[in-house]
Amino acid sequence: MEKRCSEYESGACKQVMLPVQDSLELLSGKWKIPIIIALMHGVKRFSDLSREIPKITDRMLSKELRDLEMNQLVSRHVYDTFPVTVEYTMTEYGRSLRPVIGALAEWGMNHRQRIMQD
Repeated sequence: MEKRCSEYESGACKQVMLPVQDSLELLSGKWKIPIIIALMHGVKRFSDLSREIPKITDRMLSKELRDLEMNQLVSRHVYDTFPVTVEYTMTEYGRSLRPVIGALAEWGMNHRQRIMQD
């Protein structure tokens, strides 16, 4: 019989569950992972990101970028040009998500193949 997590257990499940919940909370939503994937392919201006991520509104892109910046995954650089140039890059910490994104992509491709075969 499979052991289930309960609030009464010693914490073995919580040692896994809580960090996973934290990760999912940080990366949740429709847009964060596409933004991260786009930035993993290089430095982008706001307009570049807006073009690369179909259907995202400027307001939502701005909100998500602020959230990713607050969580130290994305860095924002403002250049004193006319008009002002703003570029976004992944931080070193943000780049640590590369294996996670790769694992999600691999799992997603395998899942898609499995479902399409049925």
